[in-house]
Amino acid sequence: MLNAKKIEEIAKQVTDAIPPSVKNLANDFEEKTKTVLQRKLAQLDVVTREEFDVQTQVLIKTREKLAAMEAKIAELEAMMAAKES
Repeated sequence: MLNAKKIEEIAKQVTDAIPPSVKNLANDFEEKTKTVLQRKLAQLDVVTREEFDVQTQVLIKTREKLAAMEAKIAELEAMMAAKES
C-alpha cells in the first residue's frame, strides 16, 4: 500500500517533470492529485503497516498462549489417565 509520503513523492516527481512555464498549473495538479489519491486510498479496505505489525504480534502471543494451554491440557489428561489405571 502507498503511504502519504510515497504519494507526495509521486506528486513531486510529476510536478518536477512539468516545464517552469506551467508551474502554477502543476502546483494545483499536485495538490489535487494528492487529494484524490488520499481519498481513494482511504476508501480501500486495507490496514496500515503499523496496524498489521501490531496484529501480527498479538497473533504470535495468542499462539504462544494456545500452545501452553494445549500442553497443560495434555499434562492434565495424562494425569487423569494415570489415576484411572
